[in-house]
Order: sequence, then C-alpha cells, then structure tokens
Amino acid sequence: MAYTRKDVSTLTGAERRRFVKALLELKRRGEYDEFVRTHIDYYVSDGDGGLRTAHMAPSFLPWHRRFLLDLEQALRRVDSSVTVPYWDWTRDRSATAAPWTKDLLGGNGRRSDHQVTTGPFAYATGDWTIKENVTDGRFLTRDLGRAAAPIGLPTRSDVDRALQDPVYDVEPWDSTVTRGFRNKLEGWGTGSGSAAWRNHNRVHRWVGGLMLGGASVNDPVFWLHHAFVDLLWTRWQRRHREHRYLPAEPPGPTSRQYRRVVARQEKLPPWDVTPDQLEDVSRIYRYA
Repeated sequence: MAYTRKDVSTLTGAERRRFVKALLELKRRGEYDEFVRTHIDYYVSDGDGGLRTAHMAPSFLPWHRRFLLDLEQALRRVDSSVTVPYWDWTRDRSATAAPWTKDLLGGNGRRSDHQVTTGPFAYATGDWTIKENVTDGRFLTRDLGRAAAPIGLPTRSDVDRALQDPVYDVEPWDSTVTRGFRNKLEGWGTGSGSAAWRNHNRVHRWVGGLMLGGASVNDPVFWLHHAFVDLLWTRWQRRHREHRYLPAEPPGPTSRQYRRVVARQEKLPPWDVTPDQLEDVSRIYRYA
C-alpha cells in the first residue's frame, strides 16, 4: 500500500518530532553522511567530462526521485511512520514559517558567519556536525533570502511556466536548453545575477549557506525541497500523459552528448534502475 508524503506545514507536533528524530538517528549511525558523499560525487556539471546523471541533464528528476526514496527508506527503517514531507516554496515563503521553526529545521544562520544556532540541527547540540563537505566547515549554515544581495523564492507563475511545457527535455540535453520541462524546473537560466537562477536552483540560492553546491544535502531542507520538485514532476506527468522522459534513445557517436546522458531505458548510476522504471511510483507513495 502506498504511503503519503505530506505538506510540511500540515505536520502535527508528533510528526515533526518523529521526522527529526529519525534524521538525527541516521546521522548518529553515519548513514546520513553517505547520502551527502553520494550527492557530492554525482554533482557533475556541463563543463566536466563523462556521464552526467544528477544535474544539468535529463535524469535530474529520476535521479533525485530515487535518491529521495533511498533516504526515505532509511528513515522508515528507523521509524516506519516517517515519510519525507515537502516544502511548497510557492506558498510558504517566510523565513520564520515552516520548515524554519525550532521544532523542525531551525531558523536562519546568524549574521556573522551564517551558522544555524536554533533547532535540532544547530552545531551546539552536538548532533549535527558537518563531516562530508567541499570545505572545512563543521557547522550548518544558511543565509535565507541572501541579506547582502536579496533574492526572492520562485512564484507559482514561475512553476506554471515550467508545467505548461509539454516536452520533457530537448537537445543538447544540458543546462543551456531553453525549452523543455526539465530545465525550466531545474532552473539553469541565461544571463547573470538572480535572473540566471530559476525554480529549483533559485530555492538553493535563497536558502544559501551549505545549500549552495554539491554538499547541499548537509542541510535537511534539501529533502523537503526535492520532495516538492518531485511533486511538481508528478503534476507535469498528469497534465501531459502522452509525453514521457527524453531522450528515448541514447545520443549517437556524432553527438557531443554521446555517453554523457542517460536515455530512458539505460541504467541510472549509481543504481541498477532506469528512468523508465522511475516514471511511475504511484504504488510506493503519493502526495497529500
């Protein structure tokens, strides 16, 4: 029977406590840091050689869908009642509303060094020391809204512009495409400054701190953010039922994306699963 992922703003006090407790237990066991390392390892950009799976590629959505499932399964081994909630950043846009409460993820970082000092993931608790990172920082950091260079969260109309595109992705299957649902949601734009960051990417920028870059999994909000991104993919799938993941076939030897992107029936590293197998997860979970 499928379980339910809920809007984080609707969680009861008990549900919040159980979710946080399960996350902290994964961290204590060392399992959580393995998720951080995996994301760092698979954060490959257009400019790098080889296969891209997690970002700047068609498999951005199925890769993170499977990544979320792995984390959720780990949480449910700790507490079978727990599921990953989603943060609807088109609606809950305040830096003091859920999920930024003391009983959930804690609040913004302090002005001096962006260190998060409130909530269960504050460094002072001793329960959330950063161990896998691209720098030497040991504490969780945030800069909600970027005080020095303010940026706003994406709006519902920003999301609608992505959902309206009936095509999943287009050549050259990277961060430069201006058509296709995948990159309109992932959010690699053109130009410079805040206009270059849209939807998914813009949320990472708005949160700031450790949410910038490959080590973003160190902030538990990563999962709530990507659960909402996954929910948006399910909405796109319902709206455009005749359209599917692209490319359907691997780019040929003459393409600059040869062996650099995953086609629909190809295995999606690091798992033994294909994007095709991840398109329908209705038997596993649903969204409230």
